[in-house]
Amino acid sequence: MLMTTSDTLPGHEIAETIGIVSANSVRARHVGRDIMAGFKNITGGEVGTYRDLLTQSRHEALERLQEAARDLGADAIVTVRITSAEVMAGMAEILTYGTAVKLRR
Repeated sequence: MLMTTSDTLPGHEIAETIGIVSANSVRARHVGRDIMAGFKNITGGEVGTYRDLLTQSRHEALERLQEAARDLGADAIVTVRITSAEVMAGMAEILTYGTAVKLRR
């Protein structure tokens, strides 16, 4: 499925706007990872375990977004946005949303 952050898809014409689609992924941190991240907080540097956790969450949320659009019969999703928030201490949400559209054939 085609996805873009812009309002249009170069080389394609939008025939119909189906509507807004959204999907999310919520992940909790692991206490063992927190201990290692605490050391990084002292010494500095990238916290690879959290980077990997958020990367997985983003990928999962985008896959769910495509599934939601497919369920509506969409060919593409335009104006895709990704945001994150802390749901509660130690838990993060990745939210994806956009506009499901049908393309002219």
